[in-house]
Amino acid sequence: MRAAAEGKLYTHHKLLVGPGGMRAELCAGRRTVDLDAAEGKGRDNLEVIRRIRAAVSCRLQVGGGVRSADQAARLLDFGVQRIILGTVLIRSPADVTAWVRVHGPRFAAGVDAANGSVRVAGWMEDAGRKDTEVAAGLAATGIRWLVYTNIERDGTLAGPDIPRTNAAARAAGLPTMLSGGIGSEHDVEQVAESKDPLVAGLILGKALYEGRVELAKLIRRFPQEGDSSWDSAEGA
Repeated sequence: MRAAAEGKLYTHHKLLVGPGGMRAELCAGRRTVDLDAAEGKGRDNLEVIRRIRAAVSCRLQVGGGVRSADQAARLLDFGVQRIILGTVLIRSPADVTAWVRVHGPRFAAGVDAANGSVRVAGWMEDAGRKDTEVAAGLAATGIRWLVYTNIERDGTLAGPDIPRTNAAARAAGLPTMLSGGIGSEHDVEQVAESKDPLVAGLILGKALYEGRVELAKLIRRFPQEGDSSWDSAEGA
């Protein structure tokens, strides 16, 4: 796993089983992103994902480079609860609709944007569309959830983009996860106070890996609702 802003590497082994690692603390779920596949580097990390699935008991959602029906089916066979789709949603939305028909509500949209402009292919390419425009069309594909990332904040620990996330959530009309920029417990507090009702939660990355937040404490302060809109659909 990598913090995008600095290209810093973290080993999944340390995160899963190292001192103070996440295995004992994870409650609501874990997100894993295959950056190699997302950037189209000709390799993927399916075996690593399979091992992560075997190592943790929480719900697991996976994204990054999932652009074929075979890839999606393999991940679901591993026991992944939800797959995040980005590039394929922009380039082949009809394929996504077909996957939803086959597998049911097991897919979330990953909308990654800089300055409101959507980026695809591991953030390497400008999709030529605005984040709210893409968000507004998600429900028509059968997608049930949205993960919104401001990629200019991701890995910076500089604070989340709450207004842009709220706008995307309202445009989609779907339960939404905020991603990017969380660097402290105060940031989490700000999200809780200022988020749109459709924003169901947030994703922790670098702040957790570098010990800037304590997951167990956050869960005590901001209880995870097991029947929330993010978790309620079949397959969650």
